[in-house]
Amino acid sequence: MGGVTGAGGIQPAAPVVPDSLGIMGGTFDPIHLGHLAAADEAREVLGLERIVFVPAGIPPHKTAQSVTAPGHRLAMVEAAIADNAAFEVSRIDIDRAGPSFTVDTVELVAAAERTAGREPDLTFILSSETLLELPTWHEPERLLDQCRLAVMPRAGYPAPDRAWLTEHFPGREDRVVSLGGARLEISSSAIRDRVARRRSIRYLVPAAVAEYITAHRLYAGGG
Repeated sequence: MGGVTGAGGIQPAAPVVPDSLGIMGGTFDPIHLGHLAAADEAREVLGLERIVFVPAGIPPHKTAQSVTAPGHRLAMVEAAIADNAAFEVSRIDIDRAGPSFTVDTVELVAAAERTAGREPDLTFILSSETLLELPTWHEPERLLDQCRLAVMPRAGYPAPDRAWLTEHFPGREDRVVSLGGARLEISSSAIRDRVARRRSIRYLVPAAVAEYITAHRLYAGGG
């Protein structure tokens, strides 16, 4: 994996690739500035025309009872991205039945793009921590056949090298690219905990998201 870096290790912006689409999936409970910064970094460095945020309906690794209702999570994403014309949200995962496996999500996004008359060039954005879990995912080889993976750095989780990719995904090593920058160490669980403890979340989430959390009394009971 790798990427071209400029002065100070900052990767240069790339020309926009027509019909290129970055996919940012997640529970977004709540969405925070780390998500947004990572999405914008991938957009600039890879020349992605658009980024679509896809809130999970039923995350396969969580129970429905442990996750905030989909309508609230969707509304917070909509509030967070309202001021960025390159960002959009899809409710594909929320509207479909069953667990939100990433490979199925990407397939549904690709189908929606084709229905809209675009031949999609897809990149799924994830952290280096999440990439290490990829061999345990549902049909990871099919996922790599459908899209590239853009890997964002996360403290304590160096991006796996090419040898690791060859061991786990031989012949698909070039489907993964490592990105730099946008290393904002923010977690949704920490935000929920701060709200439960009546601590400020200013500078951790967009103001519109903080206002939504307050208005709907989300996370007040912890969790």
